[in-house]
Amino acid sequence: MRCSESGCVNTTLGNMKRSGGSESEKRRKWETSYSGLALRRSCSLPEELHGRVEAALFTLRRRGCFLRDLVKVRDRDVFTAVSRVLLGQPGTTYRYLDTRLFTIPWHTDEQRGTCCDPDLSAACKALWELNCFFCSDVGDRKEGDVFKQCRKELVGAIESKPSVEGDTESKDSEESKPSDDGGDSESKQSEEGETESKHSDDWDIESKHSEEEGPSSKQDAAWESRHGDEMGDMKTKQTELGSPTASKQHSEGKHTGWKHRPAGSTETETTDLGTQEKPVAELKHSLSGYHIEDEEDEDQQSGQGCSNLNPAKTSCSGPTQFNVTLLNYMDPAAMSQLKEEPYYGMGKMAVGWHHDENLVSLSPVAVYSYSCHDNKAGVSSEEGPAEKGCWRIGLKVAWDIHTPGLTLPLQSGDSYYLRDDLNRTHQHCVLAGESARFSSTHRVAECSTGTLDYIQSRCREALSNLSTDPETGTHSLLSLLPATLQGYEEIHNEVEFEWLRQYWFQGQRYTRFCSWWARPMEQLENDWREMELMTQLLLAAVEEEGQPEEGRREMAETLLTALTDRQQHRQTWRDRCHSSLAQTLPPEEAPVDRPFWADDDPSMPLPFDLADIINRVESLLWRM
Repeated sequence: MRCSESGCVNTTLGNMKRSGGSESEKRRKWETSYSGLALRRSCSLPEELHGRVEAALFTLRRRGCFLRDLVKVRDRDVFTAVSRVLLGQPGTTYRYLDTRLFTIPWHTDEQRGTCCDPDLSAACKALWELNCFFCSDVGDRKEGDVFKQCRKELVGAIESKPSVEGDTESKDSEESKPSDDGGDSESKQSEEGETESKHSDDWDIESKHSEEEGPSSKQDAAWESRHGDEMGDMKTKQTELGSPTASKQHSEGKHTGWKHRPAGSTETETTDLGTQEKPVAELKHSLSGYHIEDEEDEDQQSGQGCSNLNPAKTSCSGPTQFNVTLLNYMDPAAMSQLKEEPYYGMGKMAVGWHHDENLVSLSPVAVYSYSCHDNKAGVSSEEGPAEKGCWRIGLKVAWDIHTPGLTLPLQSGDSYYLRDDLNRTHQHCVLAGESARFSSTHRVAECSTGTLDYIQSRCREALSNLSTDPETGTHSLLSLLPATLQGYEEIHNEVEFEWLRQYWFQGQRYTRFCSWWARPMEQLENDWREMELMTQLLLAAVEEEGQPEEGRREMAETLLTALTDRQQHRQTWRDRCHSSLAQTLPPEEAPVDRPFWADDDPSMPLPFDLADIINRVESLLWRM
């Protein structure tokens, strides 16, 4: 039956030959493939919280806090199509695609300060309240009788509906058609940006939070290259949870919600699963971690607050502590050249397939979604929400061409969780709706090397090798052991390239909105200057003729490695700051090439350009 409201075609789960194997195997895949995905409908969150979060999002937007990041993908700078801002625990950072974002601290009752004006402080506090709600709620969703009942209903629906044989069978055979897409969508995404005058491309790499190539890793690319002939079949397998037409069709004795496409089909087909649009109090159904909670659950929650994250923590256990939220703003009207989802025909993608990276292992992700105009993305008639206007989340099993993909339509105010190891084993994308959308993505960032406390402790470690005579003010190095020298030179580079230049590359954005980072960055720059002095002292020791030759060679090699690396990185950052793409930014957002100084600056112990010094050290090594 064709649904005129949504343009979909209803069929049965029996048509899903694509997944291969027996009926029991297909049931097992459906029951287990998306365990860990949980949904909280808008009506199950406190209304007052909705109001405060909505006001906070618009305050941040009105104040210009949402900005596109100039990120690096495969040695190329591109602008993200999504505008974003990072909130979180004071002194926390979040790194992705060679970009370190610095938090605007969310303001708790204990964190009263004057780093933000009252309106911005109130907005930050509202998002902290949402964060505390997620911290308490995400761990309270348990598998139990609700899951068992849902599985029984799913199996009953499968067995009660006949399979469609004939053409569908042949279309869903094991023989796969070659894909025209070739390669991973993230690879395509990162290849975009041919025209710099258009801000590179409006094709985002949201949450491709990788230190190297993002979630489109070499492993992904190699795998898809080997299975290129099978990739075309992935386009045929799409499932939709929570179909906006579910309420009406449930009243007619039908269960809608899952979509897939058989091979060669040009129409989207749905397989029936649930009743997501019934009143929430009547539902409480879930599929392997897909939840709809009612407000009664609020009274049963433990009310756990947010405890401090141990920076050394590498896996998530016990109560969840989301330490940052990455806020995104997406306006499809301003995002030109949105690409079609290449595998399942899910529609236009605002954000390509990816894993969220730089997270504590096995930690969950919680996302709050807000669509700006409910008349477009929400209920449009008595027949149910307008599916085409909805923003949706797509999910797929990573490196799996047999398990169908899934789409989850989101009403304004809905939240969803990626729990357990779902983020590691699956990839997700964001499918564009008709209206603008905010999202608040709460994460347990792996920031063992990304907090202010961490880098300050590293500075203390490096500077502990610098001695100053209290009477003459003369400086000297306490130890010339190669391991000690190498250690503080590595810290020297870390402070300059992972903190100072990362901070100033993003222009004046932090000082415009919040003064929290101003003093810490000033102190870091002072410590870095002291390390420049330490490098000068090491150079003097290397060039001193009286040093034993063996120890002198080791010192020279250590110094040469540090200086060569520093010179290369300085040039890279200079090129990024002065690129034609960076020059398109307004002055307050344009990258600042800092620290930078003229070679004859008397306040600096060494020149900015280290080429001559590198040549001197190399010549010295040749003579030894």
